[in-house]
Amino acid sequence: MTAKDKKLSWPNIWPIFLILALIILVIGGAFSLFFFKGRKIQTTDIKSVEKIIDLPFTSKERKLMLEDVRNHANIYRRLRRVSLPNNIPPAFYFNPQLTGENRVSRETKNIYQPATAFSPSFAAVVNSNFKRPENLEEVAFYPVTALAELIRTGQVTSQELTEIYLRRLKKYGPKLECVVTLTEDLAREQAKRADEEIARGKYRGPLHGIPYGAKDLLATKGIRTTWGAAPYKDQIPSEDATVIKKLEKAGAVLVAKLSLGELAWGDVWFGGRTRNPWDYAQGSSGSSAGSAAATAAGLVGFAIGSETWGSIVSPSTRCGVTGLRPTFGRVSRAGAMTLSWSMDKIGPIARSVDDCAIVFEAIIGPDGVDLTCVDKPFRWDPDLDLRSIRLGYLKKEFERDYRNKKNDMKSLEVLRSLGFELIPFELPADIPVDSLSFILNVEAAAAFDELTRNNLDELLVRQGRNAWPNVFRQARLIPAVEYIQANRIRWLLMKEMAERMKDIDVYVAPSFGGSNLLLTNLTGHPAVVVPNGFDDQGHPTSISFIGQLFAEDKVLRVARAFQQATDFHLRHPQLKE
Repeated sequence: MTAKDKKLSWPNIWPIFLILALIILVIGGAFSLFFFKGRKIQTTDIKSVEKIIDLPFTSKERKLMLEDVRNHANIYRRLRRVSLPNNIPPAFYFNPQLTGENRVSRETKNIYQPATAFSPSFAAVVNSNFKRPENLEEVAFYPVTALAELIRTGQVTSQELTEIYLRRLKKYGPKLECVVTLTEDLAREQAKRADEEIARGKYRGPLHGIPYGAKDLLATKGIRTTWGAAPYKDQIPSEDATVIKKLEKAGAVLVAKLSLGELAWGDVWFGGRTRNPWDYAQGSSGSSAGSAAATAAGLVGFAIGSETWGSIVSPSTRCGVTGLRPTFGRVSRAGAMTLSWSMDKIGPIARSVDDCAIVFEAIIGPDGVDLTCVDKPFRWDPDLDLRSIRLGYLKKEFERDYRNKKNDMKSLEVLRSLGFELIPFELPADIPVDSLSFILNVEAAAAFDELTRNNLDELLVRQGRNAWPNVFRQARLIPAVEYIQANRIRWLLMKEMAERMKDIDVYVAPSFGGSNLLLTNLTGHPAVVVPNGFDDQGHPTSISFIGQLFAEDKVLRVARAFQQATDFHLRHPQLKE
């Protein structure tokens, strides 16, 4: 090796490469910091955003905007330093009423009194034909109306019933993946108290001693409330949700916190995928996944679910149970996870319309916390003359080709046989309802903003295009002006819907297809979904009834008449052990 070769050998030149690499890294880091983090917003950035918001500006307009757009970025940073827990609402709220009626009475008591055992309306639905069976396990599928009479008459104790449901939750819950937390200690305590009170003659009403399950987005004091999502799986509230308080006041027994699709979407949660009791290979749909599955499987007497856009209707359909989505503002959401301040609604999922009516009566009314909640009575007459109810039907929707049309057409015939003259009814056609769906996305992105900003959304199970992490990020690119404009169009939709419903009290609709489900969730109208048959694979199907605002009494009455003329709600799945 020559002296020249020695000078150029690797041991002699590697320090030079190392120094060059370090220089490149330092310069590259500074470049990246300047251009991607510390670089001021330029007019070219504004021009790029124009494509996203579909609104072009001129060069002069961009220059005029520039300094204030830069200031906005600083304002965002300052605002983000303020911690906003999920339960903090915006300073404005949605009102489905167009007349400006007083929504909350200052004199209203925080907790409504539940129905008594001798309330005329509920005395009519209590089923005295059910007797204690030789095999007590059979009562697991009894409706609340039957369970209530068994408990009231002393044929079955609340403690007996509670132990039956706890055993079933342990036996079938893991396979259905529908239970987040068993509330055994609380349930036994509440059941014991119920039996003692009833023995002393203090009977609170038809829910006294009835075991139930709650969707795990309702806060329970000292018991974890996970919202179905890993970032919140160890969350333990210090206070009960208003709905939980009202059910406790009615004497109901909480046996389980039931699964929901993570952050109220679908049936997938951090513990798995909730199953349809009729077909374990199929998910139960969501987001009230566990509430519907557990009710169908006879693991609870009834359950509480919630709906923003189909989360009661869809799993109730899949699992073959009855669900009530109340009018927006009927049930306080205090203590419930917020997804959309202007669309969230809480309601019962049960085995019959009568059961839903009983539970609904117990949970309605303002609490002074959720200011969207109204002070309106629920006057339900289960024997109301059907001739006094004007029933419409979505003629165009029933005429199109769609899945399960056969069962729906049979349902219309049942209604006609009950004496209803079905009135053709059409939804507003000149308003782009589907284009309003991003209202939900924007509100949900705001409710879970910290997940996105802190990259905690990576902990969620579902990460695809149709999943919350992606939707939250997209929503940040929707201008505030467009969100406001969409809500102005929403007001037009509410106004037109109110005008059209002057001629009817209730209308019947296919549970899915068309714009009905989204539209009525945007306008806040109540709906009752009931089973109406089975498809070719043996899966339950459903039909929906929608009523005027705060007219749950008439919607329930029509749905009750349908159920009395059919038996689909009396069938239950054969469970796998």
